[in-house]
Amino acid sequence: MLFRQFVDDDLGCASYLIGDDGNGEALLVDPAYAIEPYLEEAERLGVRLTRVLETHTHADHVSGHGRFALDHGLPVGVHPAAEPEYPFEPLEDGAAVCVGAVEVRVLHTPGHRPEHCCFVVGDRVLTGDSLFVGSIARPDLAVAAREGAEGLFHSLHRLLELPDSFQVFPGHVAGSLCGSHMSPERSSSIGAERRGNPALALSLVDEFVAESAAIGVPRPPNMHRIVDLNRGPFLGAPAPLEPLELADGQIVLDVRPPADFAAGHVHGALNVPVSGSSFGTRAGFVLRPGERIVIHARDRDEAERAAVGLRAIGFLELEGYLERAPATEPMRPVELEDVRSLLAGGSIELVDVRDLSERDAGYIPGSVNIPYRLVRARADQLPHDRPLVTICESGARAAIAASVLAAAGFDARPVLDGGIHDWEARGNGTVHFRRCGA
Repeated sequence: MLFRQFVDDDLGCASYLIGDDGNGEALLVDPAYAIEPYLEEAERLGVRLTRVLETHTHADHVSGHGRFALDHGLPVGVHPAAEPEYPFEPLEDGAAVCVGAVEVRVLHTPGHRPEHCCFVVGDRVLTGDSLFVGSIARPDLAVAAREGAEGLFHSLHRLLELPDSFQVFPGHVAGSLCGSHMSPERSSSIGAERRGNPALALSLVDEFVAESAAIGVPRPPNMHRIVDLNRGPFLGAPAPLEPLELADGQIVLDVRPPADFAAGHVHGALNVPVSGSSFGTRAGFVLRPGERIVIHARDRDEAERAAVGLRAIGFLELEGYLERAPATEPMRPVELEDVRSLLAGGSIELVDVRDLSERDAGYIPGSVNIPYRLVRARADQLPHDRPLVTICESGARAAIAASVLAAAGFDARPVLDGGIHDWEARGNGTVHFRRCGA
């Protein structure tokens, strides 16, 4: 048996190639929209791809099943509860899909979504968005959280009927919004999860539902757009990314490093560096579905990498990239060591752009909290009569938030050389907030 795992480190998504080395056939499970790596691996292995299987209709990334169907003639299998708007092979509970002599057994495991299925291949189980390493899926993306959680409880206990020795290969690792507290490990075993996964220790359904329905991970703002794209009709290959001289009413997404953006950027541009972590996730929270987007990058290769990341999260309407951008507008970062005196003098508004759970663990007195992902929607809550200094843990999210505020007309200045932990390490005080029941 051939077995290959592919992981998109930016989004934390995993997909799989399963094949029979004897007859040279293989299938794909949950392929990403950028299908080139699968084609390259199939060519390297000398196998012919025969079909695509989907564990469910994904809400966090665009699937490549349409490209495989339209450009390579591959059939697509998914559970009928997905109600896809494309031709599909129905995957029913207990069915077997064969690729050569290798059998893939279907387990219907609703919870994350009603159509969700896991796939058992020998002593491996592809758990999709049900069981992760050290965590479980969120149940609120397709139905009410409590309804999804009850279904997930029974599906997880069905997986626990498998032998402890069975290897677990999840649909996501750390970095995904489809669950919380996921491990960066790319595989586990049923036995290891039985012993170490906190959610599996909850043996009563009411207890499990109460715990897992309390979602702490933000819902992706472009989730419905991605679900619609994945439900069909089939989505083909993207249009080439073309060079542009000037932006003309579009949103300019500057994907260069924060220092480059601060040195000079296009007026009104938003800055989400493609070289940083979680580019797709962060861009998805800053951009709005349906916006016309132009990329500003240091070179074409950087622009192409950004385009791949944006298309993966459903931003397909890319109008091109700027070759010679009028990057004449600077931004003045603030040094961390200057924040104390500026704040004491009342000359700035300090905006902590971390998530609320991070802020509760320690924040600078006198700061206000708006997570970076909400800054664009809540900018009208901030004053215009003094500079806004944004701060986070390392400078990355502060840079994004400052660009959003600057585009909205504020005098925004990020702290790029550190964050809250560095503030504390230099002997400055923070306030810790304990919530009732915590």
